Order: sequence, then C-alpha cells, then structure tokens
Amino acid sequence: MANIKSAKKRILQSEKRSEINRKKRSMLRSKVKSIHFNLEKKDSREAKKLFMELEPALARSVNKRLFKKNTVSRTLSKISKKIKLLK
Repeated sequence: MANIKSAKKRILQSEKRSEINRKKRSMLRSKVKSIHFNLEKKDSREAKKLFMELEPALARSVNKRLFKKNTVSRTLSKISKKIKLLK
C-alpha cells in the first residue's frame, strides 16, 4: 500500500477509471451481441439501426483506448459484411 498522499490518490483515481472503462466496454459488447441477435433473427432493419449507433461509439472507444484499433475495425467489418448479406 502506498504511503505518500499523492500515490494514494492515484490508486483511487485508477480504480475509479478502470470501473468506468469496464462498464463502457461491457455496454459496447452488449450492443455488438444485440446486433448479432438481430442478424440471427434476419431482422436487417433493426440490425442496421443498431449498427449506425454502434459504429461511432466504437470509433470513440478507440480514441479512449478501451479497445485496440484493429479489434474495432475487424468487428465493424464482420458486422457490416453480415448486414450486406442479409439484404
């Protein structure tokens, strides 16, 4: 455990930040799962609507370092490919 006041503060800030990041990552993963669920139901309209919301959110998550750039790119590519096949 840290003895210096600033080190203690940094530990608290780090824990708070990691909790926020964990919640945001979880929310984004849930959105991806809901798109996959709609694709399985062959509901392309709903999947497309969710994809339009998800795309900028994932792009912002890269800037905030929640996910790596290639991971987001791969995810978006796979989803958009499946949506195009449903048409």
